[in-house]
Amino acid sequence: MHVRARVAAPLATVPRVGPQIISPNNNFTRIAQHMFFLMARNVSSDGFAFTDPVHGGIFSLPGCIIAAPSFPANTAGIDQDYVYNWVRDAALTTMEIAAARIPPSTAKGGVEALIDYVNFAQICQNNAAPTKGHACFTVDGESREWTEQSDGPALQSIAVLKAFSQLDAATQAKAKALVTRNVEYLLDVYQQPTTNLWEEHQGQSFFARSAQLRCFQMIKKNSIGVVAPPTIDDAIQWLQSALEQHWNGSIYVSMMPAPQGYDPNIDILCACIYGAIPCTDTKLLATAARLRSQWADDSSPFQYPINAADHKLGLGPLLGRYPEDTYDGDMGDNIEGRHPWALCTCNLAEIYYRLAHAIPHIGSAPIDEFSEEFFRQVGITKDTPVAQAAKSLQEAGNAMLEAVLYHSDHLELSEQFDGVTGYEKSVKNLTWSYAAFLSAVRAKSGQNVEG
Repeated sequence: MHVRARVAAPLATVPRVGPQIISPNNNFTRIAQHMFFLMARNVSSDGFAFTDPVHGGIFSLPGCIIAAPSFPANTAGIDQDYVYNWVRDAALTTMEIAAARIPPSTAKGGVEALIDYVNFAQICQNNAAPTKGHACFTVDGESREWTEQSDGPALQSIAVLKAFSQLDAATQAKAKALVTRNVEYLLDVYQQPTTNLWEEHQGQSFFARSAQLRCFQMIKKNSIGVVAPPTIDDAIQWLQSALEQHWNGSIYVSMMPAPQGYDPNIDILCACIYGAIPCTDTKLLATAARLRSQWADDSSPFQYPINAADHKLGLGPLLGRYPEDTYDGDMGDNIEGRHPWALCTCNLAEIYYRLAHAIPHIGSAPIDEFSEEFFRQVGITKDTPVAQAAKSLQEAGNAMLEAVLYHSDHLELSEQFDGVTGYEKSVKNLTWSYAAFLSAVRAKSGQNVEG
């Protein structure tokens, strides 16, 4: 099957979901069920394949998860080819497939999509070059000329551990071998610099370190038979200490050394959603407050105009990646523009939801000198009753997901929204956008999304 992305409509004619169906009483879980199947369109199987848009005659193998079906020849306004399998994006997508608890679909009792994922991941791992941290592969599992990123094997291992109980026996054996090799690689490189989450800088990455820490912690506690190497305890302790070094007194910095104009960076929030940073970490919340204010406050030079318009509707704010981000999917247009991303917005919404569930259990909001501004932004002080604080956090998350839905194209999610008009831009149907929405809804409702 040849899969093609639709060509973007002119700005004035792009349809979007109207506010009449977006309300605080909206059933996000029902909407997420639809999002799940939109995400699944980017997952290859033995009956649903993608063609390589550059190399004719090459078809995807089952288990390949493309970042998006967009490439320059069929998507107006971009010059980026996303018809590749990024290790990170595929892992985050697989976490959502595993969380959906799909009924077994094979005679041997496993979920076919998860079995395919492990098999394809094994092919990519075997073909990875120059290192086992290679970040991007063709649809048939060959190494694409790209970067080495040590968060990928960590996230892949986390995804496999989450999916393990839904694999058949033969695939479980492959899964254990896959994770074992990943851990061996990570224990060799975790102290070394890596290419960061947004594939723009080389250095010590907060996100990568957090993903590695979560992976090692899960390996340490696993009950599936993956042996935790004796050096893993030292690695856990080292990473915990290293993450603390990213605190600069007011925010966590995303990279060391820190690139100019790169912080506060949304990858700190990604480190909470996908890594080992707890949502109650008040330094994380201080960083989140700065992220929100830089794109939402009228006094900020980085405010998205669409956030000011959305605020009047009770929506948002929409969030981007970092202050001086000008990427819009077209590297050749030489036009600077700052735009929010769907996945970034969903990540902060999820942190609000996680906190809303955590506060009743710990008995109070984690407010201190660092996090005070974070809670003030949503109307919470030290005197706010726990039940009201949880309600305010839920409402803050709702407003952000409602903004994502309002600016979607009939629930289809691109990579970005235009920072001025709010209409979708950059690559269409970004797999990670759907996965981030699904993850946020699970955090809100505690329910499996697909079923």
